[in-house]
This record gives sequence, C-alpha cells and structure tokens, in this order.
Amino acid sequence: MTHEHAAPEGPTVSQLGEGQLLDAFLPVATTEGPHVLVGPGDDCAVVAAPGGSVVLTTDTLTLGQDFLTMWPSGRRTTGADLGRKCAAQNLADVAGTGAVPTAVVVSLTLPGNTPVQWVTDFAEGLSRAFEELGATECALVGGDLGRGEELSVTATVTGRCVTAPVLRSGAPAGGVLVHAGVLGHAAAGLEALQCPVPGAWDAVPAQLRDALESAQLRPRPPVTTGPALARAGALAMMDVSDGLLRDAGRIARASGLHIDLEPRALEPHVNSLAPAGEAVGGDPWQWVLTGGEDHGLLAVLPVDSRLPPGVRAIGSCAPAAPGTVVPGSGANPGESSRRDPVGPAVTIGGRTSQQWFGRDVVEGWDHFEP
Repeated sequence: MTHEHAAPEGPTVSQLGEGQLLDAFLPVATTEGPHVLVGPGDDCAVVAAPGGSVVLTTDTLTLGQDFLTMWPSGRRTTGADLGRKCAAQNLADVAGTGAVPTAVVVSLTLPGNTPVQWVTDFAEGLSRAFEELGATECALVGGDLGRGEELSVTATVTGRCVTAPVLRSGAPAGGVLVHAGVLGHAAAGLEALQCPVPGAWDAVPAQLRDALESAQLRPRPPVTTGPALARAGALAMMDVSDGLLRDAGRIARASGLHIDLEPRALEPHVNSLAPAGEAVGGDPWQWVLTGGEDHGLLAVLPVDSRLPPGVRAIGSCAPAAPGTVVPGSGANPGESSRRDPVGPAVTIGGRTSQQWFGRDVVEGWDHFEP
C-alpha cells in the first residue's frame, strides 16, 4: 500500500529553528492549570504536589539524529552507553533547577532485530549512571516498550526541590555567572567519533581522544552541584546542553540581562583541548563556546556568594540595553509583544561572537535550525 502526502501548506519544521517552532506550538497548547507552578520555558516544569512541588523534565534520543550505533571512527554506541547518556541529560535538567532527581520513566522504541542483550545493557547503564552521578535517590519506576523502525529512547525524570526552584529568569544585574563541569569536550568528542579511521585524530594522544569520545557517549554532569548552587543562593540556572553562548543567551534574555564572558576564566577549558585542536586543526575556542552536550551547569549568583566546590566564575551580568519589539514572539504566532535587548545577549570579553571568531558561527545546537 502506498501513502500519498499532499504538499505542506506553509513552512515545515525543518525550515524553522526550535524557538520559532515553540512560538507556533505553545500558544495553541494548554499550558496552564491549577497544579502548574512553572510551565514551558525552563529546564524543568514545576508542578504542585502535597507538601511542596515537583520538577519534571523529558528528553529523547533518536538513532541517526542524536547518536549512531556505529560511528565512522569505528567506535560503537553500546546499550550501556545510551543508558548512561539518557540518564545524564535528564538528571542534568533536574540539577539545573536546583532539585534532587527522584524517579525516572523510560519509553523504548525498538526495531524487531534489536538484541535483548542491548536492552539489558541499557537498563544497567541507566542504573549505573544514577550511582556514578550521585543521584542516589533516583530509581526507574516504569515506562513503555514499543516497536518501531528507528531506535529511540525517551525518559521523563522528576525531582525534589531543596529550595524554591531555580529558573532561568531570576538573575539580577550585577550578579556573577558561574559554571560547573566541562566545556567543549563532548563537541570535540563528536568530531573524533565522526572521523573515519585512519584520520587526523590518530595523532591525538590516545588517553585524551578516549576521554573526549567518552564525554560525548557518556557525559558526566555535576548533578549534585545543582542543589549545592541552589543552597548557595543561585538566582538563575540551567544546564549547558546546546552550547555556552546559546544557553548563556537564554539566561540573559529570560532575565533581561547582558552577559559578558571572561576569556581568562575559560582558558583552562580551552587549554585542556589544545592538544586535540593542534592535531586536527580544530578550534578549541569554538568547541568551548559553541559545543553542546557536556551538560555542565550555568548559574548566576550574588557577587558575595561562596562558590561550591567545582564551581568557577566565568562572567558578569549587566542590565540589558533598552528593548525593541520582535515580530512573532508574543502570545500568539505573528503577534509582536516581547521586547528583547538591542544587540547581543552575550559577549566574550566585550566582543560579539562574530568579532571574537572573525566570522559568523553557529552559537550552539538546534534540532530544527536550517
């Protein structure tokens, strides 16, 4: 049987960025209710519960889009790898609101020829990640199994708040931007995985190459640092999943700020990637500033806060310039109501990304960006 599809009316999702797609989707969805405390727009939603509130997040990994079972480099993504990555990216979102992960449900869509051993390896990797990342209260409590043409994994994680949930929108001018975790490692690892063997990456020290590939396959977000930052007085926070420039920009726009990144504070991340950059002709600064999937934590603290272990100040926050009306960003598609700052939301040492790199760059990951 053949299925004929009429030509689409209007743009398709591949012609929009993620933000534009959400602008079309959310206004026609029911996003408010008696138990909704925080709806779409942050790392997690916040839902009222007896005695307090619960944070809630979900994410999907799809074969061919988010991972490959066999990479051009010759390295495989095992079931355990994907279990760990699935856990990591969702636990990081919970940590990005300052909460403690408590439960996860997982939906697996599996082609019929998927080995059963792959499924058991996935479950083992998922559970091992809870222990290794410090999510000791978290457990798998259910989910769904289905058959499909492409392998995909969707997880939903809940979290327990230790303070009021920390959102992207609470940062004041004059705060300090801080970061925990690594930057650029997963992006460099992705390039290594995508390089056929033999290739330029063979010149990278084996220990470093393995560490970078593992950062992409099995990221290690600082999950326990999220609640520590919340207790330290974090006023805004999120995980860095789509690149430092893009995600810092999200905090800046949500809070009405301009963020300036301090290059010297980022140099340790750049220096750790320098041997790989020299060997393959890559730009460690681009990996650090625009690379995603490290799932570190980005937060704004009062300037007099005591930084938790593993947290480093990387920038400053100032008032945004007066705003201009932006078409198509209001309550309904096509409506003009939101006021965004004039000029870039984020600079690096006072320079725009174009000035910093000497060219236009894509400032992070977007599933739908043309």
